[in-house]
Amino acid sequence: MKKLSIVACAGIIMAMWVGCSEKTDEKDERIAALEQKISQMEQNQVVAPSNAQSVQAADPGTVGAFDFETTEFDFGTISEGEVVEHVFNFKNKGEAPLVISNVQASCGCTSPEWTKTPIKPGEEGLIKVVFNSTSKTGVQSPTVSVTANTSPNVTRLRLKGTVNQKTASAARPVEGPVKK
Repeated sequence: MKKLSIVACAGIIMAMWVGCSEKTDEKDERIAALEQKISQMEQNQVVAPSNAQSVQAADPGTVGAFDFETTEFDFGTISEGEVVEHVFNFKNKGEAPLVISNVQASCGCTSPEWTKTPIKPGEEGLIKVVFNSTSKTGVQSPTVSVTANTSPNVTRLRLKGTVNQKTASAARPVEGPVKK
């Protein structure tokens, strides 16, 4: 019985040693791979990941360029239910006609309208944004994303301001004389 337990203990110790040496080999391989990457970085020979996409610069002759007077409008403080309109004017500073393919508001409380025809270089266009503050209170900052043949192809415009909640007395209709 004693011989069996000594053999069993020796087997367990041997298995642990083999397991540890395998882990050590794995660690050594990882360390070697990391050292190789560090060496490449030090030599400015960084290898791009295999899943990286190559990006080419846009040809200036094929894109328009927004030149907005401003990309943000502060409407200040308004009362709940008021409607704010603002027109963002821009000029095409690019070398090609500027084509706006889509204008999307960040929420249903904001609706945009825009110049739908191509804007030639040097010409002007507009994006009109209407914000309805019904059921909106507190600090508000709706955005409008403009997708066009520009670089980058998405430009964000923003309205900002504060909407004060209607008071309960203002919401209640005024009662006239009571008929008996």
